[in-house]
Amino acid sequence: MPRRPGLSARLKLTLSYAGFLAVAGALFLAVVWGFLLRYVPDNSRGLLGISPNRYLLVHTFAPAAAVAMVFLLVFGLVGGWILAGRMLAPLTRITEAARTAGRGSLSHRIRMKGRRDEFRELSDAFDSMLDQLEAHVAEQQRFAANASHELRTPLAISRTLLDVARRDPTCDRGELVERLHAVNTRAIDLTEALLLLSRGERGHVTRGSVDLSLLAEEAAETLLPLAEQRRITLDVTGGATRTSGSEELLLRMVTNLVQNAVVHNLPRGGTVTVHTEECDGTSVLRVENTGVALPADLVPTLTEPFRRGTERVRADDHAGVGLGLALVHSVVRAHDGTLDLVPRPAGGLLVTVRLPGTP
Repeated sequence: MPRRPGLSARLKLTLSYAGFLAVAGALFLAVVWGFLLRYVPDNSRGLLGISPNRYLLVHTFAPAAAVAMVFLLVFGLVGGWILAGRMLAPLTRITEAARTAGRGSLSHRIRMKGRRDEFRELSDAFDSMLDQLEAHVAEQQRFAANASHELRTPLAISRTLLDVARRDPTCDRGELVERLHAVNTRAIDLTEALLLLSRGERGHVTRGSVDLSLLAEEAAETLLPLAEQRRITLDVTGGATRTSGSEELLLRMVTNLVQNAVVHNLPRGGTVTVHTEECDGTSVLRVENTGVALPADLVPTLTEPFRRGTERVRADDHAGVGLGLALVHSVVRAHDGTLDLVPRPAGGLLVTVRLPGTP
């Protein structure tokens, strides 16, 4: 908001320094008068008849005291201006860095040298903030580019199908409708996933009491036909595990984890185990599945949006868009929880979600 111009911090400090010196000088003169001059006799003969009297001393001392006070005031103003400038120099660098960041350049860093003091701590905190902000902006730009690419693909396919149908009146209309329906469904699923991911990133969560064990059973019941089709054993174990959060988002989180475990599994005879429990005031959800061995450097990247490892790409109807674990990670962060992904030595993945429990 606009504000009226005022005195600069440097000028305020300068006036403070000069005022302090002036007050100190006045106190010193008062001490001299109170403890020295008042003991000088005020008569025509002076002290012991040889020294000047109080009247002469006062008239001699007063001009010198006035000159000294003026000198202290000028010295305080000049010295205070120089000292204030030196003291506020780091703050000027921080201000320039903030203005540079405000113009959109997030790569500039202060990197203030010297011993640690208040200004050094402020500059280090500002540099750390710029690091996080630059990484966040780069992540958002990368996410927007990937999302645009993913959304463009089904639209381009739909346009191609319609162009082919327009040029070939004899094409099978039923097949065209089915293919357009499949492409449109994929685009809708992607859009809903992007909206959920955006909602989780903003932290807009309507909280209520949620039982993760019930959500695990519901997700398993929904995905049971898919597991049976692939001949995968799906088990849900554990007891009531309550947490506070959005039932819709948490159900989507559990469903994504179970579906990911079913889809990225052995071709036949695999297993998926979903376990819920409460441990030391924390609600824990574990989803473990069999599958191929995953490289250790691949696992940490699976929560990035649109990230698909070559070992996890599916060519069937359940091929994802690379948002499954990214959505899970977003929902977990929105609920102040943690997400751990550990590759199993025998193959597959162990996913552990820890959320704050409720009494």
